[in-house]
Amino acid sequence: MAVSFCGKRALLTRANFHVCPKRYGYIVLVPEIGEDLPDRNPLQREDGLLEFGSVTVEKCVSVIGKQAVDVEKQVKELDTKIETRNEAKDIFREVIDPLEQIGAPLETTWGLAKTLYLGNSVLMPTKSYITIHERARRARMAKFSSPNIYRAIKEAKLKGSESLTEEQKRVIEKYLLEGKLNGLELSGDTKGRMDYILGKLGEERTKFRKKVDISTKQFNHVVEDYNIMRDFPPEVLQMFAKDATQPTKGPWMVTLHPQVAANFLEYCPDRTMRWNVWQAQTRRNSNFGEKSLETSTHIEEIRFLRRDQAKLLGYESFVDMSMETKMAGSKENVTKMLEALREKAKPAQDREIESLREYAKHFGFKLLAMHNFEEEIIREYFPLPKVLTGMFDLCERMFHIQIVERTGVDTWHEDVRYYDIVDQGKPVAGFYLDLYTREDVKMQTKDNFGWTVGIRNRSSVTNTKPLTALIFNFAAPIYGKPSLLSFDDVIMLFQRIGYALQHLLTTVNYSEVAGVSNIEWDAVEVASTVMAHFLYNPAVLKSISSHYATEDPLSDALVRSIQTSRTHMAGYDLCQELYLSALDLELYSGKEFWVDVMRELWPRYMTLPLEKKDAHPCSFTPIFSGDWAAAYFSHTWSRIIAADVYSAFHEASGNPEALATVGKRFRDTFLAMGGACAPAEIFRRFRGRDPSPKALISILGLKKAKGSERTDDGGKK
Repeated sequence: MAVSFCGKRALLTRANFHVCPKRYGYIVLVPEIGEDLPDRNPLQREDGLLEFGSVTVEKCVSVIGKQAVDVEKQVKELDTKIETRNEAKDIFREVIDPLEQIGAPLETTWGLAKTLYLGNSVLMPTKSYITIHERARRARMAKFSSPNIYRAIKEAKLKGSESLTEEQKRVIEKYLLEGKLNGLELSGDTKGRMDYILGKLGEERTKFRKKVDISTKQFNHVVEDYNIMRDFPPEVLQMFAKDATQPTKGPWMVTLHPQVAANFLEYCPDRTMRWNVWQAQTRRNSNFGEKSLETSTHIEEIRFLRRDQAKLLGYESFVDMSMETKMAGSKENVTKMLEALREKAKPAQDREIESLREYAKHFGFKLLAMHNFEEEIIREYFPLPKVLTGMFDLCERMFHIQIVERTGVDTWHEDVRYYDIVDQGKPVAGFYLDLYTREDVKMQTKDNFGWTVGIRNRSSVTNTKPLTALIFNFAAPIYGKPSLLSFDDVIMLFQRIGYALQHLLTTVNYSEVAGVSNIEWDAVEVASTVMAHFLYNPAVLKSISSHYATEDPLSDALVRSIQTSRTHMAGYDLCQELYLSALDLELYSGKEFWVDVMRELWPRYMTLPLEKKDAHPCSFTPIFSGDWAAAYFSHTWSRIIAADVYSAFHEASGNPEALATVGKRFRDTFLAMGGACAPAEIFRRFRGRDPSPKALISILGLKKAKGSERTDDGGKK
């Protein structure tokens, strides 16, 4: 998308595994259903944990099939029952509570299937999981597609909701919004038009994605000269090597996979090679390449269809429709907040690029070797057992819980461990932890992301406790040497535990709004990002680290190196995020041709000029074939909120009592309330005011004031 600089690491954001794309239409495909399946879920034990030891693909497909049919049948029966009477006297007792009970068994089995898909591909191959996932998703959508259920809930809200709790109001709002967005307010020709739009939109999105996939795979460049690859860190070199077991032995394959291309642009010392990869990356699917793979026409068609979709549902634009599920609430609020960041980030970007130009004049590309050397040294101070113990200790102190390992639990592999979350002496939730890579049986990805899989939500109606799984691909210990984590790995681990804690420490009563369920898109990453902020505090860093061989503590110099790493090219990185967010919002709020929108916005955010054949929107899959249309800003919005939240911890860091109070308040708001309260209100209860971008600006070192001093966690006073 733009040139990459020495020492700059591209940050790629992955949509969370919990977030399933909305689909429309209703097709029933029934997998084989075992006739002798018992009424009780054969994949769940009496103690509420899962029967991983006896699971098979056939059993999973059969159980999901039976449960999906049961859900659809019972929802239909409830729909008919509502239709035959005037109104529900108690909407929760007569409608919502039964729906909670109807869906609970399927949700748990679906969670088990997700876990196996990521943790053991032998037990759950991709093709089988896709079948299960689609079947479960369709069954789950039945309750949001019922006209009579929608009518009953709408009438209950109109009649008055003074007696309802805040949580119950959020449940009702969720059902009504899902129903509205699914077109339950439409009828006749309008409904037919919506069905056509959604069907056509699905086709266009699929065409866009397939063309980008093809053009991404078409490009490959083989490197045989080790001098080109010698400065790549070992774990990065591994993703290029044709034989991953011998990363220093060529040849190496360069592709346009996002993580591969980003790392090559960062570490490759050959300017011509970098230019070729960047050029291929930014011209994918444009009119400058193979005509059969151009996506410009699909971009315009997708925009047109989404504009019509929004109009039929009563919105001025697709952006206005999107804001229904966002904390920000309106395009104006987003623009105001992001503009405050741009005013600080753009001048910082100008300074960064000028500094790089001056450096290049004197030293060329020689900084890279030093950067890699530091990275490898830092890795030696983060043995996984030490990091894990320190992370659990931090969570226990901050949130007043205990994390206790339970042995003898049935799992999908002998390396998997199980932990209870204990609160005031009682287990309130639990999680599986699968840390190590298993090349033959575990999903592998180029970017090595970890996953937090919500297996089961908390529900007072069904009397179930939260259950989740954290799955990673860290290198396994070998020859007595523990698994050593890069600092990026440590960040990922903290982010995943932050997301898991929001699932595990929820105190709400309805699974529909428990944990991360029903949290607005631009707030769902807040808890995970807050946890990552702790890693720039020297005391926390030293508590989770020591040299794997000598047990020496992390030196102050290395601590400072880690702290400054997040401010390196921070202005450039943030401006690129802001540009993409603005591009997304403008494309889905106006009618101007996408090329004109791109050319107008680029110079406002980016210092370097737009290359004349740069057509990066043509492969911008998140907003065209993915689920982030008019929502790409959500990642930056979450960062703003998380930085402001963490600043409360930083302000209390010198006072143990104050810090404990902040930790409890964070648990009682962001972790406990989940989707049962609007995130803007949760923030006010935690911070006592509305959010501000000042904390993020400070943390990224973008505020250049005379006499400013660096704080102990990398921010500015």
